[in-house]
Amino acid sequence: MNRSTIWHPFTQHALEPPMARIASTDGAYLIDEAGDRILDAISSWWVITHGHRHPKIMAAIRDATEAYDQIIFAEFSHAPAERLAEGLLEFAPPGLKHVFYSDSGSTAVEVAVKMALGYFHNRHELRDRVVVIEGSYHGDTIGTMSMGDRGVFNAAYEPLLFGVDRLPFPEAVSGQETLYRFEGLCRTGRVAALLIEPLVLGAGGMRIYEAGVLAALKGIAERNGCLLIADEVMTGWGRTGTMFASEQAGITPDILCTSKGLTGGAVPLAATLATAEIFEAHLSTDRRKTFFHSSSYTANPIACAAAVANLDIWRNEPVLGRIRGIETAHRRNLARYSADARFAHVRQAGTIAALNLVVPEDGYLAEVGPRMRRLFRERGLLIRPLGNVLYLMPPYCVTSQEIDDAYEAIDEVASLVLKDAA
Repeated sequence: MNRSTIWHPFTQHALEPPMARIASTDGAYLIDEAGDRILDAISSWWVITHGHRHPKIMAAIRDATEAYDQIIFAEFSHAPAERLAEGLLEFAPPGLKHVFYSDSGSTAVEVAVKMALGYFHNRHELRDRVVVIEGSYHGDTIGTMSMGDRGVFNAAYEPLLFGVDRLPFPEAVSGQETLYRFEGLCRTGRVAALLIEPLVLGAGGMRIYEAGVLAALKGIAERNGCLLIADEVMTGWGRTGTMFASEQAGITPDILCTSKGLTGGAVPLAATLATAEIFEAHLSTDRRKTFFHSSSYTANPIACAAAVANLDIWRNEPVLGRIRGIETAHRRNLARYSADARFAHVRQAGTIAALNLVVPEDGYLAEVGPRMRRLFRERGLLIRPLGNVLYLMPPYCVTSQEIDDAYEAIDEVASLVLKDAA
């Protein structure tokens, strides 16, 4: 096979063989040109919720193409965007009142931070610091890289990155060190917002913390007059067991970012939800207080129609029941690893399960990661370890038997890798 001219994401082409081509998708599976079925155990980077090509979402896309293509959203609105905004506010934590559309998780977070800074700027308050959790990941644009963890991902771009304040990851159940540090930063009076992945740090290693810590952080933010931005790009749409992870802490963030599962994973779309207070800080006869952000494909009608169909699936199908089934299958399988010396930090949050393979070299660049990925592919599984961190995050149409089979493969692959390393 001739090498493609395509430059793939997060891919070192000097080390990888030519990419296998996918010919079609079906439910929980990718099907390559040879007809081999590959179980998509990570939902194609966490975007596919109900399964590939859900009929209702595909039908909505086809129907929308009969009436729409892109429409300038700074000049007009359209029914799919209006219906989606109403539905998002219905499903979101109470108190969020306005919806701003964009294209991806990264841009949704950029929008959120700009909203927060604009809110204080328009109120003539000097609050210009953003606080994040160590090890977090919020995207790959310059702004979101600045707010994510610093390391191999962004070392080359360091001159372009701006500074933020960082809190230690809440290792303990109470998260007291994290809370103490946040309280101290807030006392400076300069904190505009805490940007946080609720309950689970995704690309940072599937690290999980208690909902009570998130609730306490929100309380500190409220007492000190700063905002809390929930980056629910990965954690939303049922991944942690509830529609949005923030619900488990009993909080409403001031700003909420969503993408990935917003359209069921079918097409790109993102939204940033904000309170009325944040919207009204930008509402003025003074045009200088306008929220200056857009992208060419803002509120694409076809993508919005897909997302409206996704909401209808949540309303009319037993989605939460399917999620409970995945949670049960994870718990049953993870129990075998609680005393298994090959693994550490066995953990679960809703449909997300993760465990660390115990090897001398850990971290994202650990060589066991690509090795395990290739072994999984040989067994008909798409699993992309984060270095030595193995995780499963399947679409909700997956069966209990398919989850069991994935864990059997994890058992087998872990033993092979550790034997080779011995």
